Amino acid sequence: MKSNTTRVIAGIAVVVVAVLLLIVLKDDGKSASEESDSASNAPAKTDQTSGGNEKSQGKPAIPTIVIKNGKPVGGVAELTYNAGDQIRFKVDSDISEEIHVHGYDLMKDIEAGGSVSFDFPATIEGVFEAELEGRGEQIAELTVNP
Repeated sequence: MKSNTTRVIAGIAVVVVAVLLLIVLKDDGKSASEESDSASNAPAKTDQTSGGNEKSQGKPAIPTIVIKNGKPVGGVAELTYNAGDQIRFKVDSDISEEIHVHGYDLMKDIEAGGSVSFDFPATIEGVFEAELEGRGEQIAELTVNP
């Protein structure tokens, strides 16, 4: 009888430890101040499928990637679309460069102090890079879901 009781207690202890580990690992060990600090320096994330990034007129906001000194402000923008959506984004830059959307093989030149817009159908599923071609600097990651 004593060995059964010991097994039950050991089993409960294992479950408690597993639950505690799950909570700790899910929290990723960051405090609230670390969370807010990392969020302010995090890459721009725009989910075009969520509808949470809409203007008051009901039109989806067009994400703008700002290039300063040859780098994307806020890091690489993460843009998510569904197959069949229109991929739309704008780039403002303080340098002259060519912007290349890999996979779709779209290229546009941008002048220093200028801007360029991309607007094309999401016909290819996958994850694609947009970059400052001459510098090899990634400015956006486009995800097209099925």
